Amino acid sequence: MARVVVTHPLPPGSLEALASHEVVAPQPGEAIAGDRLRAELAQAEGLVCMLTDRVDRALLGAAPRLRVVANVAVGYDNIDLVAAAERGVAVCNTPGVLDETTADLAFALLLAASRRLWEAETDVRAGRWSGFGFMQYLGQDVHGKTLGIVGYGRIGRAVARRARGFSMEALHHARRPTGEPGYVADLDDLLARSDVVSLHVPLTAETRHLMDGRRLALLRPTAVLVNTSRGQVVDEEALALALEQGRLFAAGLDVYEHEPSVHPRLLAAPHTVLLPHVGSATVATRTAMARMAAEAVRAVLAGEMPPNLVPPTV
Repeated sequence: MARVVVTHPLPPGSLEALASHEVVAPQPGEAIAGDRLRAELAQAEGLVCMLTDRVDRALLGAAPRLRVVANVAVGYDNIDLVAAAERGVAVCNTPGVLDETTADLAFALLLAASRRLWEAETDVRAGRWSGFGFMQYLGQDVHGKTLGIVGYGRIGRAVARRARGFSMEALHHARRPTGEPGYVADLDDLLARSDVVSLHVPLTAETRHLMDGRRLALLRPTAVLVNTSRGQVVDEEALALALEQGRLFAAGLDVYEHEPSVHPRLLAAPHTVLLPHVGSATVATRTAMARMAAEAVRAVLAGEMPPNLVPPTV
């Protein structure tokens, strides 16, 4: 029986794959972090963690028996892959199971930001709406417009499918040619041609501040930016400035550079929809993610190769 540490509460029934192991998990509303996490990992062979947990070289060094880290997320930029590989620790993520749910949320942000829905709904709740006004809350049409998808993995493709249902032209940019209709090799060209831009790239050294001041300036003043990938992909200061100056119509964000903090200028910027990182937040999807992570830990501890193993970086 191996010890497996789970850093955050997970949906009921999602750890069934680990029933034959000793599972150390927090109570609802709590988390295992800091000194307690290091102490629990001293004898642990498995770790189930979240993207908010920093699994760096120091933490791995406190876990000499650790064999596998399962991140309950698609991204794994919170894990030091080099240090994990040096120690022979397998790293797993949860791809595939959250694609459609995250694409739903991206499209919800696209619609809400384009049509100024949050602003209108907030005014109704605050009692500021005095009745129908022909020139009130004028937004941008979504149907028939051009959507530029940056990053064309599973989630990006799912967003493209939804766009076609709204009679949008879906263009996409990726690191390598996709061979599919709508591929645009040059990111700057894609941005200049798009009415809405939706970001679906992992966080790497190359994508950090991918949308900086220069690239934001390529967007039309009527354009909308949506980000459900990683907050650091967007320069928040530059985005807030573009919104303040009317060089960008609206933005819909689910992720931020310094979560849970949100840049104060973004909080005050016009035409923004700001959500608290809920891209995969449905009961079914979060349960499926947790089950996939637990199954990956079980597989590694049993000497098997899980399908969601992240390629080691050395």
